[in-house]
Amino acid sequence: MPQIPIIMPQLGESIAEAAIVNLLVQPGDQVETDQDIVEVETNKATMNIASPCRGRIEKFLVQLGESYPVGSVLGYLQASAEDATRLGLDLPAHSPKNGGDAESDTEVTRRSGAGQSRAGVQPTVRGLPVPANAAGAGYISPRMKARMNELGLHAADLAGIAGSGGAGRVTIQDFEKFMAGLDQHQLSQASSMRVSVADAMRRSWTRPIAHVGLAVCLEPLFAHRKIAQPKPGPALCALRALALALAENSAPAGRLVGNKIVHPSSIDIGFAVEAADGVLVPVIRHADRRSLKDLVDVYNDLVEMARQRKLPADATGGSIATVTNFGTFGLEWATPIPLPEQTLVLGMGAARRAPHWDEARNQFVPVMEANLTLSFDHRVLDGGGAGRLLARVAALLSHPELL
Repeated sequence: MPQIPIIMPQLGESIAEAAIVNLLVQPGDQVETDQDIVEVETNKATMNIASPCRGRIEKFLVQLGESYPVGSVLGYLQASAEDATRLGLDLPAHSPKNGGDAESDTEVTRRSGAGQSRAGVQPTVRGLPVPANAAGAGYISPRMKARMNELGLHAADLAGIAGSGGAGRVTIQDFEKFMAGLDQHQLSQASSMRVSVADAMRRSWTRPIAHVGLAVCLEPLFAHRKIAQPKPGPALCALRALALALAENSAPAGRLVGNKIVHPSSIDIGFAVEAADGVLVPVIRHADRRSLKDLVDVYNDLVEMARQRKLPADATGGSIATVTNFGTFGLEWATPIPLPEQTLVLGMGAARRAPHWDEARNQFVPVMEANLTLSFDHRVLDGGGAGRLLARVAALLSHPELL
């Protein structure tokens, strides 16, 4: 009777391992398909692992309280040949050596399935954090890496290549064929700024980025701007509001390095400026210590220098967050990406007239409002904290006299 491995599944996109909390069944017990058999705990939740099919529990290879990585063999289930074939797991029964652990059994399972070709799903236990039954693991061979380094390419550049290797892997032959085919297309040289932006975004996207949004009424801001001298723009007001909110609690702007959160030493906020073939991010230092009125000329000067690509060295880099006004392009909603060294980016959409309920009049009245979005590194900040930070920014924009 075939033995089917009970494999630690991928329990979440960022989950690499889970601890065994409880064995819900014992060796010798009969189980049904999708019956919960093992209770595990990740760093986020407690959940159950279900049986892949009907059968009898042969053995468990795990210890309570111990953590096991995704893809580990937790035990074996004796199942019918029909179920094993249907799952693509019709491996020959074997008896692991005494004292064997989950890792060695995982390797046995991987080897026993190697070289087989069938319509069913094959387990692909090849490292972390790869789902146990996923096709492909993003593996790049040393030869491929050397060739990519020679051409100055990154793994992201292979996203459009269909691989013909095992589990969809891109082979060196696939790669060379793709590169040769590029000559059939119109090509243009990317500018140094475009390459720099691409590299920054590639590094930023290695983190789990999440987004929250909120509509804010801009009527108080526009009314304040009519009487203010000099007149601040909406993006500068948003920058100042974010600086004040982070001055009250700078933890959301911290960076995760290993198992430490590095808190910012000063509230230095950048803002995006579109330049020729790219984006530059000038930085206003200590934006929480200078009033909105004092920042207007500084902001305008930095915008002009950025457009001319003449920013001084002390006005770039080292910021803890960025503000971007995508409303200047007529966009009402967007989800910008934080720079690699930052955790946060605040976006502001185009102002539009929208109905707003007026309690005093007991009716809807038209007001100008805009969407605010906050994109953040989900490793450092959760949705609740991001929502509270965005709500505080919106509250400050609704009372521009506080800026």
